[in-house]
Amino acid sequence: MSAPENESAFTDPPPKPVAEPAPAVAPEPEVVAGPVSGPAPRRLPRAVGVALATAGLLAVTAASAAVTVAVGKPDSRPAAAAPAPRATASASASASATPSATPVPVPTAVPAEPKPTSTVKGTVNGSKHEGDLRYFLLPIPDGGESYGPADGMALTHDNVSEMFGKPDDIDTLLGNMGYKDGATRTYRTADGKAEVTVTLLHLGSADIASRFVKFYNIKSEEPIDIDGDPNAHGFRKKPKNEAFTGSMTGIGSQGDVQYTIDVEVKGTPDKALLSDVMKRQREWLASGG
Repeated sequence: MSAPENESAFTDPPPKPVAEPAPAVAPEPEVVAGPVSGPAPRRLPRAVGVALATAGLLAVTAASAAVTVAVGKPDSRPAAAAPAPRATASASASASATPSATPVPVPTAVPAEPKPTSTVKGTVNGSKHEGDLRYFLLPIPDGGESYGPADGMALTHDNVSEMFGKPDDIDTLLGNMGYKDGATRTYRTADGKAEVTVTLLHLGSADIASRFVKFYNIKSEEPIDIDGDPNAHGFRKKPKNEAFTGSMTGIGSQGDVQYTIDVEVKGTPDKALLSDVMKRQREWLASGG
């Protein structure tokens, strides 16, 4: 999903009387990523155009248009616990030769709210994945914050059609790919510096999933390697200004599941961040937790 440059057009303010000169205000670039400008509608992966040759070779080329789908704002962070009341001495207490002991209030520990337990389940048998595909979405790191449902969301038929550019023969295309289902989730990292979108497509076989990866291309962006996985590859889009948002996309597969990782950060993205997320997603798909 190649997002448009997050640049805002600014015009000079209209002239004011000499007696009241307008203060100079430095323009602030509009940044789409949540860590900079707050929660924004979540996006599906970059739209891709797909063609299947008669011999069954899967050729995939990424389109440049981005598709947006709102799935809600991040779940609210729990409010901080109120401080325990301090014990205060009574101003009217009189001095006594034999003062009586005054009980000191002991604050009661409030148990932390337990983290919701996911009910989605899945299993891995060799290269095959079964169960709810959302189970195989990379777990959100400690301190991270999910946009929309914590378990992620299943892709609808319309979602997938949009990803592939809304072709008229979408049903035939998905049938040829052995498409079963899809899932996606976006989260913000604990330090608030990056937003990560993970999208999974459950395809008919490991061979089809690997071919999908091989022919996926974003012509307008810089190709980058994914450390530790020669079968995966990625793309990086540097911002024109370090105050703007840069993005990276990684494409890989594990067994019969193809995964796409989109990362948005302020400034030029470090490909090591993408490689780390790709590695963890690959291992999660391989082991099933």
